[in-house]
Amino acid sequence: MGAAVVGFGVGAAACGSSPGTSATANRHQVRSAFDLPPEGANATTTAAPTTTTTGAAAPTQVAPSAVQGPLTSPPLPAPGPGFVAGHVTAVGDSVMIDYEGLLEQDVPGITVTAAVSRGWTAGETVLRQLKASGQLGAVVVVGLATNGPVTATQFNSMMTLLSGASRVVLVNTRVDRTWQTANNAVLAAGVARTTRTVLADWYSLALAHPQWLYTTQTHLPIDGTGAAALAALVASKV
Repeated sequence: MGAAVVGFGVGAAACGSSPGTSATANRHQVRSAFDLPPEGANATTTAAPTTTTTGAAAPTQVAPSAVQGPLTSPPLPAPGPGFVAGHVTAVGDSVMIDYEGLLEQDVPGITVTAAVSRGWTAGETVLRQLKASGQLGAVVVVGLATNGPVTATQFNSMMTLLSGASRVVLVNTRVDRTWQTANNAVLAAGVARTTRTVLADWYSLALAHPQWLYTTQTHLPIDGTGAAALAALVASKV
């Protein structure tokens, strides 16, 4: 599996309430106060997809052909088959719910798919489905290291699936669980040995600003200062 990963891209990578829009209220509703599974639980179990409440405005859908997204640094290589050029897709867990609205502002046209308790394997399944249906952006943001251990084998499997993407942004984690350090090490090592991958080091930024997070040091107030910083960090890597 290692050889395939090294070749990736070659020639082809809490819950406090706050006033705001109905979309903000919806994101509070779909995420529990602290949704991490107990240690030792099956981290691949995923919750139902995030849904809006009755009467809420439906999110604006932007056709990939109309997306202008940033994609600025540097000019990206053309994607391989199965990826939509000029489009960005983000797949994450409930931490991504905390900043998805701001990420949508920072990266115009991005498609964000975030769900409570989503683990790495469940997220890979979502990405596989999007790719198979021709909806996966050439730039992929992966924020899936919160809800359980991530192994090098799982990382390799994800990179095999995403081989041919123009860029893959891996967001590391700040989470009050024993797997935090190991997961971040897996992501850092994986990015170091693959091409077309970049690391968004949320862990270091969150560690330097604990006041941005709830006392669990995992979730952030939705659309708050920390969420804005995390969205900006991810956007800077796209």
